[in-house]
Amino acid sequence: MTTRRAVVTGASSGIGAATARRLAAEGFEVVCAARRTDRVEALAAEIGGIPVVCDVTDAASVETLAEAVGPRLDVLVNNAGGAFGMSPVAEADSDEWRRMYDVNVIGLMQVTRALLPALIASGAGVVVNVGSTAGRVAYEGGAGYTAAKHGTKVVTETLRLELYDQPVRICEVAPGMVRTDEFSLVRFGGDQERADAVYAGVPDPLTADDVADAITWVATRPPHVNVDELVIRPRAQAAQHKVHRVL
Repeated sequence: MTTRRAVVTGASSGIGAATARRLAAEGFEVVCAARRTDRVEALAAEIGGIPVVCDVTDAASVETLAEAVGPRLDVLVNNAGGAFGMSPVAEADSDEWRRMYDVNVIGLMQVTRALLPALIASGAGVVVNVGSTAGRVAYEGGAGYTAAKHGTKVVTETLRLELYDQPVRICEVAPGMVRTDEFSLVRFGGDQERADAVYAGVPDPLTADDVADAITWVATRPPHVNVDELVIRPRAQAAQHKVHRVL
């Protein structure tokens, strides 16, 4: 039997790394794509995967990824993304907004565009876009990120319409509060105190492995089953603004 192959972008840490490990455990050969060479090489060595240094916002870099993948691909997990800053619109940083749109929307589009022929060639490809509950609900200080993740959601919906007659499923996994080593730290420019405050007192926020488990489940349904969207939150988070904290 042909080995099933998966691509995970943003695989150097957090949800991406956890997803690569989960898919490898399911028998996939995983192409681990991310910008940090040392991390993707270490992860690929750990799981028997293929490391590819890739910046999803750079078209030439994405083309290199497509060449490494080859003519056939079973699963694409568009995980690369990020939030930068949390200023209100009246004080927004234009460069931060551009970076968020570039990675969460343009990067997702570029990778999908480049790998779609290989996904179709597999006869049963699946794309899992990692969105966010921020792609469904607005909140103060989050306009740049929520706009970008709403973009992720709409691109996913549009792809499903455009590819309805092709052997490719288009899915989205949208996590709520997930505690990873880097997401909030990056958002707040390395301010550990502000990053820690996001999760302060929250009993059991989601982990990267929780989300990876959901992504892998979506990606491994029978070929005729399309999970349009799966929203996953910790029990402590009833809504974006309603979080139980024990302080």
